[in-house]
Amino acid sequence: MVITLTLVSAAGPTARAQDGETLEGIKVTAPRLERDALDTPAAVTVVDEQSIQRGRQRRSLDEGLATVPGLFFQNRYNFAQGLRISSRGFGARAPFGVRGLQVRLDGLPLTLPDGQSQLDSIDLDSAQRIEVRRGPASVLYGNATGGVIDITTADGTAMQQDAVIRADTGSDDYNRINARTGGNHGDWAHHLSLTGLDYGGFREQSRAKRARLHGKVRHELSDGHSLTGIATLLDAPVGEDPGGLRDAQVDADRSQATDFARRLDAGQTVTQQRLGLVYKGEFGTGEVTARAHYSRRDFGQQLPFPGSSLIGFERDFFGTGVSYEDELTSVSGGAPVRFVIGADWDRQIDDRERFIVNTQGTTVRRAEREDQRATAFGAFAQADIPLGAGWTATLGVRGDRTRLAIDDRFAADGDQSGERTFDEPSYLAGLSYRPAPNHQLYANVATAFETPTFTEFANPDGGGFNPDVEPQQALNREIGARGQWGEALDYELALFSVRVDDELVAFEASQGQEADRTFFENAGRTRRNGLELGVDWFIGDDWRVNASYTYADYEFRVFNEDGQSLRGNQLPGIPRHEATGELLWEPSLDSYIGLTTQLVDSVYVNNANSAEAAGYALAHLRAGHSWHHGNGEITVYGRLRNLFDRAYPANVRINLDSGGFFEPAPGRHGFIGVKIGF
Repeated sequence: MVITLTLVSAAGPTARAQDGETLEGIKVTAPRLERDALDTPAAVTVVDEQSIQRGRQRRSLDEGLATVPGLFFQNRYNFAQGLRISSRGFGARAPFGVRGLQVRLDGLPLTLPDGQSQLDSIDLDSAQRIEVRRGPASVLYGNATGGVIDITTADGTAMQQDAVIRADTGSDDYNRINARTGGNHGDWAHHLSLTGLDYGGFREQSRAKRARLHGKVRHELSDGHSLTGIATLLDAPVGEDPGGLRDAQVDADRSQATDFARRLDAGQTVTQQRLGLVYKGEFGTGEVTARAHYSRRDFGQQLPFPGSSLIGFERDFFGTGVSYEDELTSVSGGAPVRFVIGADWDRQIDDRERFIVNTQGTTVRRAEREDQRATAFGAFAQADIPLGAGWTATLGVRGDRTRLAIDDRFAADGDQSGERTFDEPSYLAGLSYRPAPNHQLYANVATAFETPTFTEFANPDGGGFNPDVEPQQALNREIGARGQWGEALDYELALFSVRVDDELVAFEASQGQEADRTFFENAGRTRRNGLELGVDWFIGDDWRVNASYTYADYEFRVFNEDGQSLRGNQLPGIPRHEATGELLWEPSLDSYIGLTTQLVDSVYVNNANSAEAAGYALAHLRAGHSWHHGNGEITVYGRLRNLFDRAYPANVRINLDSGGFFEPAPGRHGFIGVKIGF
């Protein structure tokens, strides 16, 4: 088993000023209906700007969310595959990208209609707030069984500095620079951030280069009405992939890449442009929120093995949505019923190609060309109904229609065109009770669904849809508590049990031109029982402990593989025990030193539970200090990771017949940075 101690500040039900003064209760919006966290019958954690940015490299979400219980992160060092996030085990199967979670940025979806999310367009230098809701989220967002990550970036309305420049340098040829500016100008506000990254990588064949521009413009149209424009440009010309190593290769040289990764120059290139508009306006006693977005993504990737492993696509992703939030006065004169209703429509169009590459890296011929189209429409409603004496009931319902279609444009293997349509209802019933003003008990029962993505629908027997793969269905039952003891301790506790029918699981093709390629199938039934605990404890005026613990007993209940029953086996890719904690010393607003420890249990790497990655214990240190002069500020900060130079896997690749499960993490490494603000 491994334990974690981390210097992060995931804000609990309340936030505090430096002197310990209790501030107004935290509001949450990820459940669509804005309300106090103590009135939300679900596991929700809010992370503030300091936790996201102070002493962080700000290159991936795992840094700021390290002490959020229920989450497990892998793959932060492989930019070709991207950060993998699992929430209550959902998302652990993904070979790349994020699955099982709905990810939203500034009110706009990053999650595609087929259920996959990419995180490379998120500008953490601009991030001000992240809300994480664990557990089924389909009742409000559709297509997700693991939860919601909702990120809000600066819009200039609360800028304390007109311009900020940050420059970082560190181990493994890590260099990063960010410049941002913003502020208020009457009815207008703006924020603009430009970031460049050049990273050599710990392993061979792991270099990354990318540039990102993120901007927002907000205009107050009139009292109670605003319009916000959002634009993000991403250029990632280099993102190499070193591949997964076998045990013996890890022992021989942790920094090596696989032979095929080097020979084929495995990696990806990405360019993306994203535009969005968000309108908020008061209508009567309620508020309307409307959104529209469009993004274009051009992508190419050479996977680290020969065969049909050179892929590329041009993607258009666009959509719109509207919601209305209001309250109804109770006939009895009691507290009003608060409700939200709305609808979402999103569409994804991919022009996708795949080519066969031989062992020398030469492109032999085309293997696939098809147009993939996914359309998702959902309508939802949710209400909070006061019952008196501190009790509140929450009821929610949503209906989704998801249509996936493939137009096969490669005639050599026959016409594999087709479509699949899924009509999925989702329900939520929750109960919240406040035994005291600063404490809450809650319970909920919710359903959720998750369709296969186009990647997961891939047919090992040829193009088109795999006819044997179906969406997975989840039933979540949860009880929990959160609150504040005095002005020193915030806590959250959740116990849950999730039953999943037709769980999507990965397997690797072992022969033919598809050898080493990952495909997917349905397990009959899985069960997830777990516990999540988080505490945020202020010890005196200068010391703070922020910690979390997750217990995850996730197992197959009905599943046969190669004629053998796997009933009772643990789901791969997820540790049974994980603990993270941070001890933070803040003698003033200008200085901090934080020590983080992380304990992670061993992880099975295949369904048979015949191989595993050993558990590990890590320690990290971060510190910073600011100096002020006139209207300017200079801050020097840095972080040292893996203080004791432990060998551990940064990522495990699940269910690979080749045995190349492991992607080693670097040993002791760090960075130092300077921030200049005007």
